[in-house]
Formats: sequence, structure tokens, C-alpha cells
Amino acid sequence: MKAFGGSVLFLDRSDINTDEIIPAKYLTEITKEDLQPYILEDLKLPGFDPKGEKTKAARVVVSRANFGCGSSREHAPWVFEVNGITAVIAESFARIFRQNMFNCGMAAIELPKEKIDALFAYAGTAETAISLDVETQTLTVRGAGKEETISFDISPFDKALVLAGGWVDYADQKY
Repeated sequence: MKAFGGSVLFLDRSDINTDEIIPAKYLTEITKEDLQPYILEDLKLPGFDPKGEKTKAARVVVSRANFGCGSSREHAPWVFEVNGITAVIAESFARIFRQNMFNCGMAAIELPKEKIDALFAYAGTAETAISLDVETQTLTVRGAGKEETISFDISPFDKALVLAGGWVDYADQKY
């Protein structure tokens, strides 16, 4: 089973759209791997460097509300996948982006604002990491000598997709 978690990239803004996740000019690339260098290229946040070490090391993204809004293309989850990001945690997601994450076997975890705020309290910590246990529906955040476990909800079907490795693997197992 895929491991979910690792170093965290905090993106402190709501309404991060799919054009900021992967610019439309790269949608003609032939493979998912061809998208890899362009992750978050057009995202503008104070102090954020899409080519920086924090972005390269990230395995989990934590953000605010309405993450993945904009276009319905699956390239946005794909660019996370080929960069080793296994989970995005946010207050809410655009519906199609969220389902595309599950379809690709990645976790899209929605948490209430107060829990997202609690995660952002770790943002200034150099080595913050989050591990997710999709089976038990818990995540553990570690940083600054602290550790906290948070429960999350995921529908049984979406959980099955993630645990199977995505829609294609799920279908292969079931049909």
C-alpha cells in the first residue's frame, strides 16, 4: 500500500486554481512526467518559490478553502502525483479536483477551518511532517517538538479508491 505523508508545503491562501497548480500552456505535454518541472509555476504567494527546496521536498500540501477551483482537468492532480505529493489537506476542494485526486489514488482531506488553522500553526517549523493513515482516517502532524493527531472523514467509496491506488486499480480489483 502507498505511504501517505512526509514533508509539508503550506500554501496559505484560498481559491488556488488549477492554472496556478499547472499552467494551461503545459497541457499539451505527452506524459505526466513531462509536467513535473512546472508544478505551481504560476502561484504567487509572498516568499513562495515553486522551484525551491520546500516545494521539491513536499509530500503533503496544506491549504485553505476551495482548493483546485477552475478547470476540471486532471493534470492538476497529475502534477502533484509525479512530484511525489500524496495528499492535499484543505478546508474544501473544488468538486472535480477532489474527485480527480481520489481517482488517481491520492488523498484529498477536508478539515474544518479550526483544524486547518491548527495545522498552519506548524508552518514556521522547519521540519514539519504529516503522516496519514487512510485506513483509520487519522493524520499525525509533527514539528517543533510537538505531535498532534487529527481525525478526518472520507466516504467509503473514496477511501476504497485511495487504498486501491486509484480508479483503474480499483476497477481491476472489483470487475
